[in-house]
Amino acid sequence: MTMPTTMDSPEILIEARGLTRRFGPNLAVDQLDLRLRQGEILGLLGPNGAGKSTTMKMLTGNLAPSEGEVLIKGQSLHQAPVLAKRQLGYLPEQPPVYPELTVDEYLRYCAGLHGLAAGARSDAVAAAKRDCGLDEVGRRLIGNLSKGYQQRVGLAQAIIHRPPVVILDEPTVGLDPIQIREIRSLIRELGQRYSVILSSHILPEIQAVCSRVMIIDRGRTVYDAAIDAQARKQTLVLGLARPPALEELAAIPGVAAVEALDEQRLRLSLVQDTDPREALVALAVQQGWGLRELRLETKTLEEIFVELTSGDTQPLQEAA
Repeated sequence: MTMPTTMDSPEILIEARGLTRRFGPNLAVDQLDLRLRQGEILGLLGPNGAGKSTTMKMLTGNLAPSEGEVLIKGQSLHQAPVLAKRQLGYLPEQPPVYPELTVDEYLRYCAGLHGLAAGARSDAVAAAKRDCGLDEVGRRLIGNLSKGYQQRVGLAQAIIHRPPVVILDEPTVGLDPIQIREIRSLIRELGQRYSVILSSHILPEIQAVCSRVMIIDRGRTVYDAAIDAQARKQTLVLGLARPPALEELAAIPGVAAVEALDEQRLRLSLVQDTDPREALVALAVQQGWGLRELRLETKTLEEIFVELTSGDTQPLQEAA
């Protein structure tokens, strides 16, 4: 029997192409592309006003894009909205809970909204309560619960119909530190059973929960990579007494780009998993450049975020 030589790529559950949203003369989201694969927790990170919530609303069908399209498990959100939305669970920034209902009453109501048969609703409510740590509060009024527990109820309504994709918009806003830790832990657990898109402007939250990060600034994607990719995103600081033309350095194998820091110091961006330091030293001696400094730098995700959201930037993407 012949064995396959490669593993199939994980299924793409959400694909957004060229998403654009205008509010009058204001461009909130600008030609944004996004993919969510099976088993991923994708963090949508950006400063306040970057376009995260607008993007989330378009991905869930709560806001029509001015341009572009969204496919959910291959179904067009525009052409087949009912079929597409069945694949989604959504928790907006403000949990859509009713304070005058008990947890059980509210979750049974949500199960009905999602089209679950009457005979299946009790089991669905029990499973959602178990997954979200609500077993002990089923008979309590939602309005009498802490904000952290109300957020758990919001998560439970998002997963009650067992969708393959769960979308969470700023799920820890307004919680105290203990509640934040509990919700993050819960999201990590849910990530073992669902694919998740999580939006936040809090960098440690993305690092603590997500497997992949996409940074948005002014409605545009400026970074898209696995969370651990910043450990591989290295640059070289090169000091030369007699530096050559930038084009000559950029032509060295392993060098992706060259930036002049001053008249004698340069920063070299590297091709992933390459180390051209030996070649640089040999060339510096051979060409008489006068090597004074050669230092490897590794950027943290925080440094990448600040660099890409603090001024005019060009998109920076990693291969998936």
